[in-house]
Amino acid sequence: MTRIAYLVTSAREMTLADGTQHPTGYFAEEALKPYERFVAAGFDVTVITPDGEPPYADPYGLSWFFHYPEEDKDYLASVVRTFAHDVDDIRLTLHQNTELGLAAARRLAALLEASGRTATQAHRIVSAAAKTAWREDRQFADVLAEDASLGLTREQIQAEVDAQRADSERLAAERHRRLQAIPGFQQPVALSSLTDTDLVDFDAVFTPGGHGPMVDLAGHPDAGRLLAALHRRQAPIAALCHGPAVLLSAPERADGLWLFDGYRMTSFTDEEEDQTEAGLAGMAWLLDVALKNAGAVFDDGPSAWVSHVVIDRNLITGQNPGSTEATADAVVKKLRAPARGVAA
Repeated sequence: MTRIAYLVTSAREMTLADGTQHPTGYFAEEALKPYERFVAAGFDVTVITPDGEPPYADPYGLSWFFHYPEEDKDYLASVVRTFAHDVDDIRLTLHQNTELGLAAARRLAALLEASGRTATQAHRIVSAAAKTAWREDRQFADVLAEDASLGLTREQIQAEVDAQRADSERLAAERHRRLQAIPGFQQPVALSSLTDTDLVDFDAVFTPGGHGPMVDLAGHPDAGRLLAALHRRQAPIAALCHGPAVLLSAPERADGLWLFDGYRMTSFTDEEEDQTEAGLAGMAWLLDVALKNAGAVFDDGPSAWVSHVVIDRNLITGQNPGSTEATADAVVKKLRAPARGVAA
């Protein structure tokens, strides 16, 4: 059976630039979705932390706005595309995406359809309102309520916005419960306990994000052993969002360069970091800069928060939480590909 080393941070705090401590850990969605995809694919997934301590879900990663139901997320993407034909023309910030109520677009379109509009008409109406909300940094509900011709009251509109948030909060709590029910997340294997022989039994490694990997997986000698063991066999090495911090543990090659020198890769970007809770508080260091300085050919997406996955040889990296499913799917595809050769 294909075996995946599911390497998760066990950090609970990170030190900010001013020396203060800030809560951290793994991001729930980034940990749960790939795990469940790998299990569904028939892989044997071993949860590992650096010290064998149970991983901790970052409270920030459990925020409702990181857990839109899939149908809301997909409909919102279809709305945004109507006024962002070229993604370079738009910068949808985390603030705009989470605080303006845009995620309720699908539900408000359904309300319009119930009042007699066609699906196309409803989509056109909510898209125009969403564009105004984005451009003027206003509440989506306020923009829609201004149009008396829609026949919707402010209370009706706000009820749909509130319902969407409530469903997201429930989804966040459900995902956390599912993670806590996974035995490996309660009793993980200690990376430090694994011998070199143990490490070569794995067929791939996957590291989810959250700021935690920047605390206990960057520069970790045992993580370096795992990466080197897999890289020698050209086995998939995958990391998501802040997870690529683990790559900074990789040893040098025989020529003295970093193991991944010259590899194309991505990670959470400075632009995205500047919009997060920890980024606004002041990070001690930034991941994309560190990877570039180590020798990475950094390849970020066309704009912040869009799904972006980079595959270079056996290395698979995803940029942000929105890249979770695509990164996991890339790992599954790689593991199901014909047998890999041995690295030179």
